[in-house]
Amino acid sequence: MPQPAALHIRPAIREDCALILRFIQGLADYEKLAHRVVATEAQLAATLFAKRPGAEVLIAEWSGEAAGFALHFPNYSTFLARPGIYLEDLFVHPEFRGHGIGKALLQRLAQIAVERDCGRLDWSVLDWNEPAIEFYRSIGARALDDWTTFRVEGTALSKLTGQP
Repeated sequence: MPQPAALHIRPAIREDCALILRFIQGLADYEKLAHRVVATEAQLAATLFAKRPGAEVLIAEWSGEAAGFALHFPNYSTFLARPGIYLEDLFVHPEFRGHGIGKALLQRLAQIAVERDCGRLDWSVLDWNEPAIEFYRSIGARALDDWTTFRVEGTALSKLTGQP
């Protein structure tokens, strides 16, 4: 499906770090997690545009204005013996919703996955975010209800190393 003339999706560049941080903050506000954001522009520049980037970012522009983003990174399926893509964040500013921007970002990610011979595209969604869940289902995504996500961070991560 061709993108509307007003929509342009492009890879982020180093000069987009302030914009990426604003998207992250907008997403965190929406998810009621703004207090958890400690990222800085300098950290984003160092991790997204390093020799070995930790992730990639797509920027969606609507009529020349930054409207949304998708931050993703590679993963791997041992069962498929193929790489995949994990979508960490997808966010469209509220004033730009309803134009198909979120779907276009996911379509572009699907194209990247196919181009890179990936076996799948994965992401997580907060269980209370019914609008997103319904949107994801409408594009053919299915919830993996038999999986539970675990995380180790902060002090627990340091402790897990076994180092004092």
